[in-house]
Amino acid sequence: MDLGLRDRVYLVTGGSRGLGLAVAELLTAEGARVVITGRSDTVADTAASLGDGTTAVGLVADNADADAADRVVGTALRHFGRLDGALISVGGPPVGTAMDVQDEVWRDSFESTFLGALRIAKATARALKNGGSIAFVLSSSVRAPIPGLAVSNGLRPGLAMLAKTLTDELGRSGITVNGLLPAYINTGRQKELATLTGGKAPENALQRPGEPTEFARAAVFLLSPAAAYLTGVMLPVDGGALRVI
Repeated sequence: MDLGLRDRVYLVTGGSRGLGLAVAELLTAEGARVVITGRSDTVADTAASLGDGTTAVGLVADNADADAADRVVGTALRHFGRLDGALISVGGPPVGTAMDVQDEVWRDSFESTFLGALRIAKATARALKNGGSIAFVLSSSVRAPIPGLAVSNGLRPGLAMLAKTLTDELGRSGITVNGLLPAYINTGRQKELATLTGGKAPENALQRPGEPTEFARAAVFLLSPAAAYLTGVMLPVDGGALRVI
């Protein structure tokens, strides 16, 4: 199936590693162009590896910075002359229990995980002149709390409801807004979280972890014109871990 991605332009925040990088790789393989962001200077080298040098642009940016959203969207418009959507990956908040996490950690996490994601979504929506797609990378903690991840459990459900709110606000403009709820995907973050569970096997129906490329296929479909009638969806990508409908 042709996803209709050729020559379209997408933002991928957190696109220099992990799930974001897997999505950027698949988008470019399908003919799209991307602006990827990361907090390390290596993001430029990562962008250079995605195609022939005209396919991707790398930008050092932190979602928590108030000017990051406008800088990233402006970069896409300057380099490629258009924007068709964004994958907003907000990274993993610090681990810890609700009783132990300090106030400043909650404040910093709200700035990056929640407010930073909202800014990028708003800046993207303003730049989408002919419809488009926005997808938030969230977590299975949207629907079920994860032990030891109080910050994620507290912030991500609110961000999911924000995405649902944007669904209504942006739908008349032809903009779709969806969320992805990954769990048990083989990334550096997952290895860190495995220490909280003693490295037990994934508690999902498939009894195995997923690969970043498997997550990327779901994300790229939601971003593509092929999914133009899907909006407001919170899609688990977890091998059947969530036991709720």
